[in-house]
Amino acid sequence: MRVLVQRSLASNVSVNNEICGKISKGFVVLVGFTYGDTEKEIDYLVNKIINLRVFEDDLGVMNKSILDTGGEILSISQFTLYADTKKGNRPSYIKALKSDEANALYNLFNQKLSAHINVQTGVFGADMLVSIKNDGPTTILLEKEANND
Repeated sequence: MRVLVQRSLASNVSVNNEICGKISKGFVVLVGFTYGDTEKEIDYLVNKIINLRVFEDDLGVMNKSILDTGGEILSISQFTLYADTKKGNRPSYIKALKSDEANALYNLFNQKLSAHINVQTGVFGADMLVSIKNDGPTTILLEKEANND
């Protein structure tokens, strides 16, 4: 499971020219799944995301989590995080989990995040337009491989 976390001042996602998810300060989380991913990987990354200390404290030091700041999360399904570009110039997506299985894990991921924080989402599998006002810019790639503690 791969998650790209971007600190954001304001972001939204739209499908067919209609905004379906919108946040103010917080994280835009792009999430992708691969074969072998389970609830174990989700739990690990949810905990990592909500406790990631990348927001500034009163001294300007990245020392606060999204929970400390009362931020929100815009969660976007992103199978292209598993693009393989080792051969040629056209990415292969064979490492990305099949749509129906990935959708179930994505819904579980968002449900678990929502237990801690306000989560807005895009539409799984849709052609989405994501507008991100990246703060910093601060962008961090998190990964948890299945069966790898």
